Amino acid sequence: MSIRMLRTLIAVADRGTFSAAAETVFVTHAAVSQQMKTLEETWQIQLFDRSTRTPELTPIGRAVLAKAREVVRAYDDIVPSVLGDDGLRGEFILGAVPTTLTGLVPLSMALLKARYADLHVGLSPALSASLVLQVERGTQDAAIISKPDVLASGLEWHPIVEEPLVLITSPQVTGEDPITILRANPFIRFSRDAVVGRIVESWLQANRITVNDSMELLGLDAISSMVMANLGVSIVPAASVQSASALPLRQVALADAPPTRALGLVHRRNTAKIRVIQEIVRALLNAVEIGEFSPDAIREAI
Repeated sequence: MSIRMLRTLIAVADRGTFSAAAETVFVTHAAVSQQMKTLEETWQIQLFDRSTRTPELTPIGRAVLAKAREVVRAYDDIVPSVLGDDGLRGEFILGAVPTTLTGLVPLSMALLKARYADLHVGLSPALSASLVLQVERGTQDAAIISKPDVLASGLEWHPIVEEPLVLITSPQVTGEDPITILRANPFIRFSRDAVVGRIVESWLQANRITVNDSMELLGLDAISSMVMANLGVSIVPAASVQSASALPLRQVALADAPPTRALGLVHRRNTAKIRVIQEIVRALLNAVEIGEFSPDAIREAI
């Protein structure tokens, strides 16, 4: 048994098939199958139910998988936990919701890189629910997400900023009453697969506002472009870090106390990379304080 075999087992569980796992761990399908058979023979247990077309983990296989994740996480944390620089070098895998990728994330990563040149942060965008699952599984070291209603007990949450939701319109749309604007124009929804989309839906229902749905999109850039083309209006988070390339859209406040989405960093409590996480949180808070992502802002900050 080796760490390599445990990584392969985790890949099979995460990707769903031996073929997909083979692509993840860079071996052949036959090699994946052989490694799984070796584990079963070594431990004298059956990890997979092979009676189905796609092999499925048996109950004991799922139990082994959970322990395998713990072992691989511990193995990956050995070096960072004993380095004299607290692990502020090498690779760190950071997930982030797409809405943060044009302002908050690039500015904060520039600040971080200026302080720790040997720390290499790999970014992986996804929705909050997917990122939480990846952090739990150990495939991400941490993730910047919209805070979900519930977090697993093994995860730690660091709040970064509360972003109010605002109504955005093209310059051609006039008026200052959000309800009137919403009822008079096609509505471009933020995907309800995302935390933000569900917050928007809850606010609409709480205020008994019926909208004329025209699209449901995931990316903030795509939504903004459609709104700029005067194809509808939308409700989105007001960015805590403004991008220099932001479109000239109108923003209309939803209310005196608008709904908000909480952005923060989530990570496993038992991680050995806590110093890196502390510095990432520090960089994120600094980016929010600066509030603008532009070449001039970066030069002044570093």
